[in-house]
Amino acid sequence: MVRAFDWRDGERLIRFGRGVAGEAVATLGGPGYLLLTTARAEAALPAVAVAAAGVHHVPSGGVPELAAAALEWAHAAELPPVAAAPHAWARPHGARIAALGGGRVIDVAKAVAAGLGDRARAMAIPTTLSGAELTRVHRHAAGVAEETPRVRCAVVVCDPALTASLPDAELAASALNALAHAVEAPCTTAANPVATLAAREAARLLVAAFAGAEPDRNALALGALLAGYALDSSGYGLHHVMAQTLVRHGLAGHGQANALLLPHTIGALARRCPDEASALEAALGEDAAAAAARLRALTGATRLRDLGMDSGALDACVEEALARPQLDATPPRASREELRGIYAAAY
Repeated sequence: MVRAFDWRDGERLIRFGRGVAGEAVATLGGPGYLLLTTARAEAALPAVAVAAAGVHHVPSGGVPELAAAALEWAHAAELPPVAAAPHAWARPHGARIAALGGGRVIDVAKAVAAGLGDRARAMAIPTTLSGAELTRVHRHAAGVAEETPRVRCAVVVCDPALTASLPDAELAASALNALAHAVEAPCTTAANPVATLAAREAARLLVAAFAGAEPDRNALALGALLAGYALDSSGYGLHHVMAQTLVRHGLAGHGQANALLLPHTIGALARRCPDEASALEAALGEDAAAAAARLRALTGATRLRDLGMDSGALDACVEEALARPQLDATPPRASREELRGIYAAAY
């Protein structure tokens, strides 16, 4: 049974449980925040939009460009002064940048907060299993210096009724994105015992959630939360570099890229970390690649070619992935041949 909880982790508050979305406005520090969202997410929780000082809809596209537009909007917004911080995490006299949506929306909110500097806080109400609300991983807004410190959300309101609200096929792809976080986090050079324990439990929850006739959405939401925590602590390497490269080339959505690659990248990570692969298999009660392949079948696509991708695009992806420094986080560094082989197997 998945129980509700409040988790105070350093500078951030994480509220988890059925019904916490109904208290989201108060948890965000009261009315007056700037809200980034989508039409689907706003319709699911309209009270959060009503309480906002301004609402900006985030369209499809790349985070740097989307964040640049949102940052310009935030600079122009007239924010009511915050006389006193209602909570330690709601900084007085500063902008609260709240995200209601999936990973793209949350990453844009983090980028906007980073662009505004110390006077801003990012907050999130996730509507997918992306885990973006738990990490400081995001691209900066176009025009913001790369050395600008990245941020993670100071407040997270995780209600399974929203976080796991996608239709079944999209939900499975989003769950595989979360599972990729759990699989890769224990295999990086920054892996640590706490993050690894969280990752194993996340993987167990995510896979077991699909064992019944209907997905266990409470378990999926908690699994994604723990997986995001693990990734934030340990960072990412081979798998995420390859998946992100597909997304940046516009060849697949974020969930799709992770779903289609994970059954193949698991083997590459297992060769690097055989003891962790064995521990993960014990936690799941089955081979991790087989579990990922079973979930992949629920997404409606099993190959990159099912998305209409031209195989000629893979060579450019290999070269871009090869140039990413994050490959060093899962040693030995993947070679051109290994990257090409994984992309080809997924194609």
